[in-house]
Amino acid sequence: MSSSVYFGSARQARLVAEETLPAKLDLIIDRLHLRERVKGETVALKIHTGNHIGYSMIHPVFLRKVVQAIREGGGKPFAVDVDWDVAGAETRGYTTEVLGCPIYPSAGLSERHFYAHEHPFKNIKTWKVAGLIEEASFLVNFAHAKGHPACSYGGAFKNLALGCMVGETRGQMHDTVHFDRYWFAERCPDSDTRKRILEACPHNGIVEDKFDPTELHLHFDECNNCGRCLQVAPEGSLKIDAVNFDAFQEAMAISTSITMSTFAPEKMVHLVLATQITPVCDCFGFTSMPVLPDAGIFGSDDIVALDQAVLDVTAKTPLIEENVPTSMEIYSHEGHPLQWLHGTLKDPYKVVEYGAALGLGSREYELVDVLPVEKIAPASLGYISAKSN
Repeated sequence: MSSSVYFGSARQARLVAEETLPAKLDLIIDRLHLRERVKGETVALKIHTGNHIGYSMIHPVFLRKVVQAIREGGGKPFAVDVDWDVAGAETRGYTTEVLGCPIYPSAGLSERHFYAHEHPFKNIKTWKVAGLIEEASFLVNFAHAKGHPACSYGGAFKNLALGCMVGETRGQMHDTVHFDRYWFAERCPDSDTRKRILEACPHNGIVEDKFDPTELHLHFDECNNCGRCLQVAPEGSLKIDAVNFDAFQEAMAISTSITMSTFAPEKMVHLVLATQITPVCDCFGFTSMPVLPDAGIFGSDDIVALDQAVLDVTAKTPLIEENVPTSMEIYSHEGHPLQWLHGTLKDPYKVVEYGAALGLGSREYELVDVLPVEKIAPASLGYISAKSN
C-alpha cells in the first residue's frame, strides 16, 4: 500500500512569497492536518541545530512555521536536540524568541535522562532513548537532507536514529561496522606488506590498531570503496564488504523503530528540507558548498516513504562535482550521486529497506506536489513597494 508524500519544489514560476519554500511548507502542514492532530498534545519537535559555525541546517523561518501551527492547533511544542548542540544553538539563531518555543537537550544535561530498551543487535544490547523524546505525546521529526560519510545520506531516519539516543548508544551504533571481522592478521604476517596496505589508501582510511600493530583498523567513514588496499593485501587478509557498511544502516533503522514505538502511529509527522545538501553531516560544525541542487521540502506520516521519495528525487539530479572538496575523490559513478562521493557500498536506500522490513512504513508512495511549478512565462518581478514617508 502506497503512502502520500507531500512535496514543494525549490523552483518557482514567479518571484512572489507565495511560491517560496516556507509558503509551500504551510501547504504541506495543511495537507498533513497537523493543527487538527496536536490539540492537548505535548509536541517534541526534533531538529538538528548543528554546532560551531555551521549555517546549512534548517533555517529558523521553517521551524517557526511548524511551531506556530502546533500552537494554533492547541499543542504545546518544544524543540529538542543533543545537549552539546543545544548549549550553543543561540549562536546559530535557535532561541526561544526566534522559534516560538523553548529548546531543550533531549536527554537533559550530560544526557542522564533516558529510558532503556533491550534489543540485541551486533555489539548493542541496550538502546537509551532520550527522556524528553519518550515523555512527549506527539513527535514532529524535521530533518535536513545532507550527505553522510557513514551511510552517504542523512535524512528523516538519521534525525531520529542518532538524535534521539544518548551518546553512549550513538557511539555503539557507529561501532557496529566493526562487529563483523574484516582483517585477518594471520594471513598477512609481514610488516612491510602491512605498511604498503596503509600507504595504498589515499584517504588514511586504514591505520594500525593502537594496541596491536599486527592488527589493522579500517575507518569506514573515510573509506570510499576504491579497493586500492585490496590490490596490495594478500588474498583473504582484508575484506571490504557490504555487511560492515550495512550494519550502521540497520542500526539506524532499529534505533528509529525503538523511538517511534514510544508514540502512537497517528501521533508522528515527518518533514525533510532538501536544500544546501552538503557532503557531510551538520554535526561536523561547519558548512561547505552544496553537492546536489536544492530539491525542495517534503512531508509525510510515513518515514519510510518520505526518505525513499527524497532519495528518488535527488537521484535524478547530477552531483555538482566542481563543489566537491578537493580532498574527496569521486571514484565511481554508480548508484545514487551521494554514493559517488562516499562509496558504492554505502547504499542510502538500505535504511529505508530495513525500516520497511521493521514495519515502519512503505517504500511505495505517491508524490503529491502541493504547488506545481507552472510553465515558465514572462511575469512581473513583484517587488514590494516601500511605504512613503
